[in-house]
Amino acid sequence: MSFNLATMLTESALSHAGKTAVISGDYRMTYAELDAASDRFATGLHLEGIRPGDAVGLQLPNLPQFVIAYFGLLKAGAIVVPMNVLYKADEVGFILRDSGARMLITWAGVADEAAKGTAQAGVDNLVVVTTPGLERPANGTPFESLLARAPAGTPEMHQSDPGDTAVIVYTSGTTGRPKGAELTHFQLFMNADTPGRLFGVQDDDVILVVLPLFHIFALSSILDVCVRFAATMTLVPRFAPDKVLATIERDHVTVFEGVPTMYIALLAHPDLDKYDVSSLRVGVSGGAPIPAKVIDEFEDRFGIVILEGYGLSETASTTTFNVSAEDRRVYSVGRPIWGVQVQVWGDHGDLLPPGRDNIGELMVRGVNVMRGYRGDPEASAKAFSRGWFHTGDLGYVDEDGYFFVVDRKKELIIRGGYNVYPREVEDAIYTHPAVAQAAVVGVPDDLLGQEVKAYVALHPGREVSPDELIQHVKARIAPYKYPRSVEIRAELPITAAGKILKREL
Repeated sequence: MSFNLATMLTESALSHAGKTAVISGDYRMTYAELDAASDRFATGLHLEGIRPGDAVGLQLPNLPQFVIAYFGLLKAGAIVVPMNVLYKADEVGFILRDSGARMLITWAGVADEAAKGTAQAGVDNLVVVTTPGLERPANGTPFESLLARAPAGTPEMHQSDPGDTAVIVYTSGTTGRPKGAELTHFQLFMNADTPGRLFGVQDDDVILVVLPLFHIFALSSILDVCVRFAATMTLVPRFAPDKVLATIERDHVTVFEGVPTMYIALLAHPDLDKYDVSSLRVGVSGGAPIPAKVIDEFEDRFGIVILEGYGLSETASTTTFNVSAEDRRVYSVGRPIWGVQVQVWGDHGDLLPPGRDNIGELMVRGVNVMRGYRGDPEASAKAFSRGWFHTGDLGYVDEDGYFFVVDRKKELIIRGGYNVYPREVEDAIYTHPAVAQAAVVGVPDDLLGQEVKAYVALHPGREVSPDELIQHVKARIAPYKYPRSVEIRAELPITAAGKILKREL
């Protein structure tokens, strides 16, 4: 049996040839055009010496060229290695070496750092996408030349095995150096097909893509889902609330997928009422737990339901999901998707029963769990116990099988022997109307081991003192949980995917 993930594109091109696949500003590309362009790119890759099984770095912002290259690489039988466009040379070099990549496809805006990284890794094949307003760098092969080199005729798609690695997604490296999670063609197909059906994606949907495509959430749960169901994707290279709202209005976006910081920023936009967002039918949240207050306010203001899900790079994106407005448990991350099992384990590997007092580590097994970490059998072995994958996330399950994520295991604060879950404290902070962003961390304390500290960014024009915030939270949670110190900043550091960078705080 053979199966290539890119089959999703060829099938959608056959059934929806003239349907718009990609919108990027004023640019439009149909499914037939996208399929043909990725065919030509696959041929160009072959002429550049790329062979089935070769890893290729893909370091682009949300541009049509990312979509073309992604499916072209898959059709050529190559392994896609998505990479953050913000990476510096050392980070580029490490991932290229670790993955064994033979080529890097990058953007002219970051070409200098990319070129230094390829030099460090000994990779001499650099392909560069140039966009308007940028000069073409001296080094690197123009992206267009790979498209232009293809001879007439449709090339043969490489017939991959369903268990072959399609994508290597590198984790953030919060606990050490980044590790590359190997995801297969079959796993990524299942993570496009099942979640897409769960929130009812149709070919008449327009899905906004502002999460970076090099992140597993956007790659698997947005790009792959769009193509699987022949929906239209409208690309926004960088999150800015006014740009997102204008795009929703212009393109009649029906589905918005984002991380909590994006929902918070949209809610806080001073000119929100000036935009027509009536085309929206559903919001999908993931990447980090979304505060309950944000769900309530966003659903009330936008008139849509936010469906929250949960997953990791190692689980090909989706693990659990709230499937609809009728079948969801508000504030939970839903129930396991088809083919996936989730359990809650105690400190000694014991299975914990349902109940919010029975908090333990979420363990996963099923069709979505990675093959392992690239070239790191020791880390791969440590990631599993008795066939179950350690997520590193803490949570519980209720009597109806809905899971609730409490926090990251490594972010747990132990204050004087008591467990403090940062998310619970953050939820209490978010109930204050002046708060735009909040992050709670543990700081060293000679007496208690750790003390609770909060970092906060305020909405424009709002004021509150640290002491007022402390008293606000103190009235809402147990005495051992509230922050003893609050630091107010102009903004909090976030990743390209919109997550708050607690390790920097």
